[in-house]
Amino acid sequence: MKLTNLPPSTPIETPKVLKKAISANRALANLNGTAKIIPNQNILINALVLQEAKDSSEIENIITTHDELFRAGLDIESVTRETKEVQHYREALLRGYELVKEHGLLLKRDIVEIQGILEQNSAGVRRQSGTVLRNMATGEVVFEPPQDYETIQELLTNLEKYINEPNDIDPLVSMAMIHYQFESIHPFYDGNGRTGRIINILYLILKKMLDVPILYLSSYIIQNKADYYRLLQEVRTKNNMEEWILYMLNGVEQTSMATVELIGDIHKLMQETKWNIRENLPKIYSKDLVEILFMHPYTKIDFLAKGLGIYRDTAGRYLNKLKELGVVEEVKIKNSKFFINIKLFERLQKGLLL
Repeated sequence: MKLTNLPPSTPIETPKVLKKAISANRALANLNGTAKIIPNQNILINALVLQEAKDSSEIENIITTHDELFRAGLDIESVTRETKEVQHYREALLRGYELVKEHGLLLKRDIVEIQGILEQNSAGVRRQSGTVLRNMATGEVVFEPPQDYETIQELLTNLEKYINEPNDIDPLVSMAMIHYQFESIHPFYDGNGRTGRIINILYLILKKMLDVPILYLSSYIIQNKADYYRLLQEVRTKNNMEEWILYMLNGVEQTSMATVELIGDIHKLMQETKWNIRENLPKIYSKDLVEILFMHPYTKIDFLAKGLGIYRDTAGRYLNKLKELGVVEEVKIKNSKFFINIKLFERLQKGLLL
């Protein structure tokens, strides 16, 4: 089928879609409000961007572990190729967030930049024909995206306009259509799926549905992967836009609720840690100390020294006292000494409990 411009000519906000959009919007608004219980939003961004980078890459069969990612984020050892790819995803997502916050727009050139960071190349938009989408199991061609460069650019220009200009369609419904359209344009040689999932969150930031990038659908997609690809294809073959939109709205609702639970768990751990340190080590307690311990599961003497403005010897004594209290555990990696916030590490390993 030939791709047409957005918005679609047929009505898409059916009674089922509108009903589901209400509950999805309510869940998303609850998430945005709940996020504020963590005073330092960077704690959430660090935890959730890393989770999304891992999960979105896993959809494309790029597999790594939380521990590899946490260690890679500290540049403390050589990492696998898969872990590096996940790191590039994180970098691309945060760059996109920076661009949207800076300009209040999500432009075609921004999407190209994001994909370039993700893939670590400057190939840009496809110029050669021959790209097809295949069934991974059978090898059968299931869809042929636009082949010529001019058509791809025209469709991307229309997509840019739809993303940035106001319209009367519910933003979550628009997000579902934008994702379908981008994946069907398939403008790049590689990285279209992951770039498309980055666009999802950036669109919600752009539309002020979220203040910080903390809603990611990849965990939901992993658990419903067959439906994801089936419904994308049914829009192309049967014009089944309603079921696709309902799938995405359900993803927003479920993922929002699961993320609220994760935020609550992190907040509870922070409160327990605060009370434990304040009760048993009142001389070293500070709000900043607790935040440093939750900024990343791994910490070390230099992080405390810099973050608290204290001498390294003092920071070392603090961490040893925290180890004796059971707040952190000491590990040696190569020639460096690190301290793991075990409870935070264990909770992040569980991911979103959908």
